[in-house]
Amino acid sequence: MGLTLAEYHRLTPLPRPGGVLYVKPGARGYRDPVYELLQRTVSPFGKRALDLNPGVGWGSLPLEGRMEVERLETSKAAFRCLERSGLRARLAPPWEAEEGGFELVVLALPAGRGSAYVEASLLAAAHALRPGGRVYLAGDKNKGFERYFKGARDLLGYGEVVAREGPYRVALLEKEKDPPPLPPLWRSFQAQILGQAYTFHHLPGVFSAGRVDKASLLLLEALSQEVPSLEGRRVLDLGAGYGALTLPLARLGGEVVGVEDDLVSVLSLRKSLEANGLSAQALHSDVDEALTREDRFDIIVTNPPFHVGGAVILDVAQAFVEAAAARLKPGGGFFLVANPFLKYEALLEKRFGNFKTLLVREYKVLFARREGG
Repeated sequence: MGLTLAEYHRLTPLPRPGGVLYVKPGARGYRDPVYELLQRTVSPFGKRALDLNPGVGWGSLPLEGRMEVERLETSKAAFRCLERSGLRARLAPPWEAEEGGFELVVLALPAGRGSAYVEASLLAAAHALRPGGRVYLAGDKNKGFERYFKGARDLLGYGEVVAREGPYRVALLEKEKDPPPLPPLWRSFQAQILGQAYTFHHLPGVFSAGRVDKASLLLLEALSQEVPSLEGRRVLDLGAGYGALTLPLARLGGEVVGVEDDLVSVLSLRKSLEANGLSAQALHSDVDEALTREDRFDIIVTNPPFHVGGAVILDVAQAFVEAAAARLKPGGGFFLVANPFLKYEALLEKRFGNFKTLLVREYKVLFARREGG
């Protein structure tokens, strides 16, 4: 665990035909075999193309300069790379694509976000295409590619697999029929947290949709035992999601700022805050990049992401720890909940000079204090 915050935020240029492509930790799509195979397979068709899950833009890069390419991206980390690379992109979920505006759609299946998000993306692709338009669909057969490919054929019509490499596949489909309308996407559920009732609202693809995850509940239990009152305290929720931590912390009196890389989660968090009559900032942010240079907090909490698909990826989680160390006021406290097998202890010892374990059940809650208070 050696990634500094500056190293996490640094954008690295890679040469590409006609320019430079920027990549960074926490931004998907580079050195990913699905995107690699997609890039080697995709070909222009028509005048306008749409990439519905571009990441840093790797998969649709061969179309650049040969078609007008638009990219819809939800990750702030990936969007920072797209902007710096000079690639046309906007922050939006796939279902906000222009209706019937494209001859070609490129989609690396976002299988790690769950079937509801993938199915909404496929339906968005079908609606974005003009009649006779084409879709390049890329994915991993170990992560549902065959099932999603069948669903895409049901929506569009003809399709066949045109590239294979190990478990990775790229299919080419053609729009032969009109898709059904987009269904309502918002969902809600109720939860009791620390004796209080909440209604959470969320779109497809957010973490722990439909129930508050046990790790977040354990962190809140530990925090309530450690900190008697949050009144008047500035609180930062790193990786806020739809608000499983942000909402209870706001109700406990904290002046809460939730930062979140995923736009769909940010929209869910804002709707949940409004529905529960609570006030907090919900910022779309690559870790702490949306904060001001001067922003400091009394308490920082995180239930950090640690995997993409089946692989353990700790770049973002390490950046959360680094951001906490940089953003805490003297005497401030940092609460982190994680799976027991993830060894954050050495990193906390290095960055804070101290830590303690507050609770251990299915998960562990670690606590570190910034010296000086």
